[in-house]
Amino acid sequence: MAISLDDLPLRDDLRGRSPYGAPEAKVPVALNVNENTHPIPEDVAHDIVESVARAVLQVNRYPDREFTELRESLAGYLDHGLTAANLWAANGSNEVIQQILQAFGGPGRTILGFQPTYSMHTIIASGTGTTWLDGTRDEGFRISPETVRREIERTDPDIVILCGPNNPTGTPLPIETIEAAYDAARGIVLVDEAYAEFMPSHVPTALTLLEGRPRLLVSRTMSKAFAFAGARVGYLAADPGVVDALRLVRLPYHLSSLTQAAAVAALRHAPEMLAMVDDIKAQRDRIVTTLTELGYEPYETWSNFVLFGGVDDPHGVFEKLLERGIIVRDLSIPGHLRVSAGTEAETTAFLDAMRDIRLGA
Repeated sequence: MAISLDDLPLRDDLRGRSPYGAPEAKVPVALNVNENTHPIPEDVAHDIVESVARAVLQVNRYPDREFTELRESLAGYLDHGLTAANLWAANGSNEVIQQILQAFGGPGRTILGFQPTYSMHTIIASGTGTTWLDGTRDEGFRISPETVRREIERTDPDIVILCGPNNPTGTPLPIETIEAAYDAARGIVLVDEAYAEFMPSHVPTALTLLEGRPRLLVSRTMSKAFAFAGARVGYLAADPGVVDALRLVRLPYHLSSLTQAAAVAALRHAPEMLAMVDDIKAQRDRIVTTLTELGYEPYETWSNFVLFGGVDDPHGVFEKLLERGIIVRDLSIPGHLRVSAGTEAETTAFLDAMRDIRLGA
C-alpha cells in the first residue's frame, strides 16, 4: 500500500505545499501555459535533428561541462557587448533561478518578490530554504521605482526578484524600476525576462544595465520566442563572477550533449525562429482589441499572453471554452482569466468562442 506525504519524514517547511502544476488536458486549442504554438520551421527542424544525431554518436562520453559553444552562441545572440564569460545556461530558466538561490539564498536568507508573479519563484524559494517576502504592487499590477525602493527599504532582502514583462499579468517592468531596485538593494537583483522578445522593439531590456552592475542578473529562456519549451533551455546573463558562483552549485554535466546540440542549432537560425514573434504579437494585440470590444478588461501586455478581467464567472467561462476544445488558464484571480496568443486559427477559435459565450450562444 502506498504511503502519503504525511507518513514520510518530509521537511517541515514543505508540509502542506502543492507542486507546480497547470492543466494538461489534450485539446485542439491549448492556450493555457504560454507556449509558442507555432511549429518550428521545417528547415530549422532538419538542422536541429542532424545536429542532435551527430551528438548521439558521442553520447557515450560526458558532455562539455562548460557548454562553451552554447555560451558563445548565446552571447552572439544577445549582443550588448556580452561574451561567453557572461553567459550561463541550464535545463530551463527554472533551473537557472534555482542555482541562483542555491548560491545566494538558502536558510537564513530572504528573497523579495511581487505577487502575483510567476508561481515557480515561490516554489524555488521554498525548495532552497530561502524565505519569501511579499512586496506590494501598484494599481494595475505595476511596480514603480518609488514602490520598489520603498519595499526594499522595508524588507532589506538578500535577493530581489523582478519579472518583466510580468507573468501572469503581462504588465511591463520599467527600466527605471530595475535601476531603482539595484540602487536600493544591498544584494542580488534578478530580473526574469522570459518574455523579453515580445516587448516593443524600442524598449530597453535589463541587459542594457549589466555593465558596471555586478549584482544584477538577467535570466531568459528559449521556451517562448524560440518555440523550444520541450527542449528545456534557459540561460543567464551576468558578471563573470556570478557565473563562477553558479559553478559551485550546479550538478556535474548538468546540460546534456543533446540539449547543447539542439540549442546551438536553433540559435544558428535565430532570425528565422524569431520571425514567429511578430505574428504572435499581432495575435496578442488582436486578442486585446477584440476582448475590449466584447466588454472585457484586458491589461496592457508585453508578453505572448493576455490577462483579462471583467469575467463574471471565470470557472464557468473556463469550462465552456473547454467544452469547445479550448483551454485557457484560470489563475484564481477573481474576475480574471489568462489566454496565450496562438496561431491565427487558434486565436480565431478562442475569440469566436468568447463572442458566443458573451452573447449566450
